[in-house]
Amino acid sequence: MKEILKKYWGYDSFRPKQQEIIEKALKGEDVLAILPTGGGKSLCFQVPAMMKEGVTIVISPLISLINDQVQNLRSRGIKALAIHSGMTHREIDIALDNAKYGDFKFLYLSPERLRTNLFQTRVQQMEVAFLVVDEAHCISQWGYDFRPDYLQIASIRKYLPDVPVIALTATATPVVAEDIMSKLEFENKNLVSSGFQRPNLTYKVYKCEDKFGALLSLCNEVSGTGIIYVRERKSTREVASFLRANRIDADFYHAGLSKEERTDKQNRWKSSNLRIIVATNAFGMGIDKPDVRFVAHFDLPESLESYYQEAGRAGRDGEPSIAVLFWNNTDIKRLRGVLRVSFP
Repeated sequence: MKEILKKYWGYDSFRPKQQEIIEKALKGEDVLAILPTGGGKSLCFQVPAMMKEGVTIVISPLISLINDQVQNLRSRGIKALAIHSGMTHREIDIALDNAKYGDFKFLYLSPERLRTNLFQTRVQQMEVAFLVVDEAHCISQWGYDFRPDYLQIASIRKYLPDVPVIALTATATPVVAEDIMSKLEFENKNLVSSGFQRPNLTYKVYKCEDKFGALLSLCNEVSGTGIIYVRERKSTREVASFLRANRIDADFYHAGLSKEERTDKQNRWKSSNLRIIVATNAFGMGIDKPDVRFVAHFDLPESLESYYQEAGRAGRDGEPSIAVLFWNNTDIKRLRGVLRVSFP
């Protein structure tokens, strides 16, 4: 496995817990891996997949996340393909044929695709090495209402009786971890966690009334790329405009923009042609940019898990980075109001 790691990824050794997870998967065990953001979750299924015959099916929540990982694998000379909602029936048909006959190592898709007759017919004809559920906390977070197909993932296992499941996430409370293993029908409970500490990250929390002034100071003091998270779409534009007026290279991002606009802004930021992105949490999973030097929360997120996921996008390269949270009493009142409206 170290030869594979060196050949395709250029690393000489594994990070904590990676090798243990890989060894369990290669033994044919179902395994749930909880590693911090930046802890190298992808390698935990990509390395064993390269060591076994057949294709590894990866279930992932977002097209942007899927495209990012497929491009990453292809850039390393690894054959990977994806099925997503923007494809025609014929394109999907061809992709499934490639997964069956084309010596591809990875097939990425969303949980909704698993239930189509076309996929269920074809998957029975494939040689499948592993079934991977990336961002597995989505089973609990979304499965019960927003995306119920997350609760149906295990139904595909009847067509893949001896294929082990590798589930991965950065955040899962003990209750959520149990839920993931139960819903994926693990034969035995099998959890590997490396803890949540990120030694290269400094966390700072400031109580301040003038958030704009505090944010400007942060942007001037910390060099390099950054993400600023806000709660509302209109705030993304306001904060980005304020920064630009103060000669800071910034732009805004939210789910209400067109796909083309979102892709353009994300690509400019990822290629370091844009220094700071001001975004709602729509700018989230799959933001695999290693050299983010700071993540700032202009507003309080709705949960500790959300905060940890978002703050964890800083310093994925292991270099010193900072996560800053600005808050005041108005934030607390607003969050309590949101709670009352959401859960009457």
